[in-house]
Amino acid sequence: MRRIKLNWIIGIVMTLIFISLLAVRLGVFQKGEVRITGLASISSVPSEGETWMNIFQKDQKIGYVHRLFLKTGEGYRVMESVFMRINTMGMVQDIRFRTVGDLNHHLALSTFDFELQSSLFKFKARGGITGNTLTLYSGPTGIEQKFDLPIEQEISLPAGVIALLANEDLKEGDSRTFHVFDPISMAQRSMKMTVLAEETISVMNQEERAKKLSVDFMGTPQFAWIGKDGTVLREEGALGIRLERTTQKEALRKDTFSESSDLTEAASVLANRSIPNANELKELRVILEGMGTDRLLLDGGRQSFKEKVLTVRKEPVLNLTTEKKREFKGEWTKYLEATPFIQSAHPEIQAKAKEIVSKEDSDVVRTTKLVNWVHQNIQKRPVFSVPNALETLRNRVGDCNEHAVLLAALARASGIPAEIEAGLVYQNGRFYYHAWNVLHLGRWITADAVMGQFPADVTHLRFVRGTESQIDLMQMIGKVRLEILSAF
Repeated sequence: MRRIKLNWIIGIVMTLIFISLLAVRLGVFQKGEVRITGLASISSVPSEGETWMNIFQKDQKIGYVHRLFLKTGEGYRVMESVFMRINTMGMVQDIRFRTVGDLNHHLALSTFDFELQSSLFKFKARGGITGNTLTLYSGPTGIEQKFDLPIEQEISLPAGVIALLANEDLKEGDSRTFHVFDPISMAQRSMKMTVLAEETISVMNQEERAKKLSVDFMGTPQFAWIGKDGTVLREEGALGIRLERTTQKEALRKDTFSESSDLTEAASVLANRSIPNANELKELRVILEGMGTDRLLLDGGRQSFKEKVLTVRKEPVLNLTTEKKREFKGEWTKYLEATPFIQSAHPEIQAKAKEIVSKEDSDVVRTTKLVNWVHQNIQKRPVFSVPNALETLRNRVGDCNEHAVLLAALARASGIPAEIEAGLVYQNGRFYYHAWNVLHLGRWITADAVMGQFPADVTHLRFVRGTESQIDLMQMIGKVRLEILSAF
């Protein structure tokens, strides 16, 4: 059942391109490792410019990036268009995403529009900054949903600050620490950029002197080479993805395009032994090595983590609450609220939840019905979009992340606190990145709507909980080493 494997890795790939690989354009530079206080201290004046870059995965060209940086009467406008031909689970699809942002004279974001389109899905978001609030509108035109998100710092968009590098006298060992806003997880993160050395690299068949910079973001190594005029010449990130400057003609040449290698397979982790009949197991013990664990949720609930050993015990469903209606206060209310991607308050989600469950059902019965409905009614195939519950309900197609956001929305609409978890799951000799759910039924109980499991089998190794935390998985890709100790 290979199709269950992660569509949300595409979100990570997009984040690598938008955030990590292009990090030097997302925030304000400030010498030293100090907290950024905003963009108002910028004194240099950026110049206009246009850039074309090819996107490679290993040695195969899989897309291109086109960027524009323009002056306006109110400040600046940045525009970025991306095309990628991606292979996951053996399915090749073309995806396009476009960002347009208006910045003030200090390069702080004023308004933005973001659009992602694939063969099956289209996702749109737009918004603007007022004070310390980002007002976001997402969803199809005419039925957009509004969300207000608090922001800690003034923020920018890709290409918003790159021109400043031309006026920065960066020396080997110099670093800048700054904040970025991630449009995939709707969260702010900090980054540290450090000048490593000056090198000669080949770009468009010419030798160019460039400063090599490392970008420390979520523990994932990223690198950029900046030319003497402040333009980005090359960028490298995880999964063998790199960007190289090119001409418009070369970027758009159709005969040079190939699809990426299977990114799902490339990101998976080899198991040292097979696990037959995973759904019948009561406990799994594995050694986890090779990655940092500070930002991960390895311990708690059905999991325990000690001295590199992760133990997962299947939680019993006996003695769970049989109450038909529970009251939740305080911290629990956030697991019932609608979000930009878990639209539990939308009339279509509410109506479908009422159709599936009955007022007379206990929460356990409701959960069983919801898991079964999503499992039976959502076609299982990879899609390329920003997963959200409403589009999944309408299109009836998706992989693990689409199943997870829809189940979370239906559960919340039914009065059951629910969240998304992500990590690894075992399939056919390997562990693949995957997403599933956890629902509160007197205590947290896992559920996997893709597999139709309630609770989920013990090969589901939780690394993070919450949609905003999935970006933390970036630090894991290509680093995880796993050894199965016991399974019974």
